[in-house]
Amino acid sequence: MDFENAFLNVSLLWILTTPHEFAHAWVATKLGDDTPQREGRVTLHPMAHVDWVGTLILPAITSLMGMGFLGWGKPVNTNINRLRGGLQGLALVALAGPASNVIFAAILAAVSVMTANLIPVFSEYCSKGVTLSLYLAIFNMLPVPPLDGSKLLLAARVPMAVYNELANFGFLLLIIALSSTGLGSLMSLWSWKGTQALFHLFG
Repeated sequence: MDFENAFLNVSLLWILTTPHEFAHAWVATKLGDDTPQREGRVTLHPMAHVDWVGTLILPAITSLMGMGFLGWGKPVNTNINRLRGGLQGLALVALAGPASNVIFAAILAAVSVMTANLIPVFSEYCSKGVTLSLYLAIFNMLPVPPLDGSKLLLAARVPMAVYNELANFGFLLLIIALSSTGLGSLMSLWSWKGTQALFHLFG
C-alpha cells in the first residue's frame, strides 16, 4: 500500500488533466465545434475538467495497489457534425490531449532542471510529473473507449457497431490489462525512457 505514491499520482493527475482536456476543447473549438465552449470546457480552471471517479478514486486505488496507473479527466463533448474534416477532425481533437501531455512534460522537465539546486523537493515533484505526463500520453493512446486512442478507430472507419461493442467492455478491458498483464509496467518503462530523454535534452 504505497500511500505516498498514490498521493503524488493523484495530485499530479489533477494538474496534468487540466491542459489535457483544455487541449481537446481548444482544438474542437478551432475546428468549428462550439460544444466545448457552451459547456465551459475551454478554460484552464481545474474544476472544469475533474471526473471524480477517473481523477480521484481510481488513480488512488490503482496506485495504492500497485496496479499501474488508471485515471482520466472529465471527457470533452464534441459534435462530429460540426467539426471541419469530420472524422479526421475528430482524430485531431483526440490527439490534442496526448500531445499536450508531451508538451507539458517538456515544460516540467525544464522547470525541474532550473529548480534542482534552489528547491530540490519541488524539482523532484516536477520530475515525477514529467514521467506521469508521458505515461498519460501513452495510456490515452490505447485504442480502447473511452480513451483518446479509440477515436482513431473511428477515423480509420472501424464500423460503429464494433466500436460500440468495444465501448461496452472498455473499462473492464483496461482493468484486466493493467492488473493481469505487463502493460502497466511496459508503459511505465516507456514513460521513464521518455523522461530520461527530456532531461538529457535539457542538460
